[in-house]
Amino acid sequence: MNSNKHELVAQLAINGGKPVISAPFKRYNSLGREEQVAVQEVMESGVLSQFLGCWHDDFYGGTKVRQFEQQCAEFFKVKHAITVNSWTSGLIAAVGALDIEPGDEIIVSPWTMCASATAILHWNAIPIFADIDPRTFNLDPASVRANITEKTKAIMAIDIFGLSADISALRTIADEFGLKLISDTAQAPGAMYGDHYAGTLADIGGYSLNYHKHIHTGEGGVIVTNDDHLAERLQLIRNHAEAVIPGMGERPLNNMLGYNFRLGELECAIGIEQLKKLPRLVASRQHLAERLMAGLSDLKGLGLPHTPEGCTHVYYIFPMVLDIAQLGCSRAGIAQALKAEGVEVSTQYQNLHLLPMYQQKVAYGTQGFPWSAEFSRQTVSYAKGICPVAEELNDSSYMGFGMCVYDLSDDDIDLIIAAFRKVWAHLVSE
Repeated sequence: MNSNKHELVAQLAINGGKPVISAPFKRYNSLGREEQVAVQEVMESGVLSQFLGCWHDDFYGGTKVRQFEQQCAEFFKVKHAITVNSWTSGLIAAVGALDIEPGDEIIVSPWTMCASATAILHWNAIPIFADIDPRTFNLDPASVRANITEKTKAIMAIDIFGLSADISALRTIADEFGLKLISDTAQAPGAMYGDHYAGTLADIGGYSLNYHKHIHTGEGGVIVTNDDHLAERLQLIRNHAEAVIPGMGERPLNNMLGYNFRLGELECAIGIEQLKKLPRLVASRQHLAERLMAGLSDLKGLGLPHTPEGCTHVYYIFPMVLDIAQLGCSRAGIAQALKAEGVEVSTQYQNLHLLPMYQQKVAYGTQGFPWSAEFSRQTVSYAKGICPVAEELNDSSYMGFGMCVYDLSDDDIDLIIAAFRKVWAHLVSE
């Protein structure tokens, strides 16, 4: 640090100076009067749910459920949309709808929320973690290919942070090896992959409606598929399959352990109104992210979000990568300084394979099931080093700003830019 910077250090808020941002940003809220009216209509009807867990017309739910599902199918340009009470439920249903046997392996990213992998374990299948691309944070197709074994039955692609995975490359691999493909598009509703919405090019895809996503119903999710057979299996798993099948006639019974994954009329009424807003909310987030990138683009050692050609990003999180060697200061130091200036950044995301459950291989009971079962491959390893890119990012260089948390304006973005530039002027060596 040169002498001029020594004179400026006291100006940093972390050293007692005045912060760039003096008041918290407004919390993101996509709800409005439209949702209030929709909820009131349902309340006045007295019908908060109309599902029956048996073979009956109401097996498919009530008016608002069916309306929301139809509108989601039309919006995302898919044949079937199926609502569930959470995207975790959606992932469990998605894995179960495939012809998965205990001990089968599904390749998944370690750089995601834990439910992506536990949905696999739910069916006594085995998560196999492939590494990620250092620019997109999505599954690296080369690593996926390297992790395929005779036990592999599916690939679960995560459209992380608001950007679609390289679904064409993953589809090529899936077709070559006869694998199914799931898209976990929880964080990327409205993102595009070419002319298609992210999540719609897999065998099964879907979106989260959790409260801090682009649109939400408090909790909830929407599964999408163009396969009639898979759609029926998804609907059965959602709603007490084992009790419904006797009335439907002969059906495959594998994995037809049903649940109550049903979303109610109130949530679907909210979802109908939220879906109308999605294009506008996505466009607003993209505008803000582009403004932020323009203001940070010349900062030394700061890697900004990468969007491959033909894709769009919807910026659930604004991900960055620090070149620590070039910066000449630590990630922790930068994050602490930004926080003091009023910008909350995260310095880690996930390395699921390093969680205690995988390190100790303890899930069901205490004896290591399902890894220890005779139907499972006994050489599966979750040792540190199997996903070097994801591990390095988590340990050393990743930094993210949660755009999903705030209702930001252009002026707010300009303040964030000013905070970054102030920190860089004081901490980053020439």
